[in-house]
Amino acid sequence: MVNLTGAQWRKSTRSGDNGGECVEVADNLTDIVAVRDSKDQAGPALAFRPYTWSAFVRGVKAAALVR
Repeated sequence: MVNLTGAQWRKSTRSGDNGGECVEVADNLTDIVAVRDSKDQAGPALAFRPYTWSAFVRGVKAAALVR
């Protein structure tokens, strides 16, 4: 289990005004980037290694460019 104590959550810049369906990201922890649903802050979070998260973000940005 990943320890998320000290996580500083922020709303994703891509989570616009879409009726509360927002994603929060905590990227201040050592060796972990955590992601959670802003509507369920006490609920589960996904944890990624920073290089995995960076690859995901690059892929999403690249897919957005080919639309």
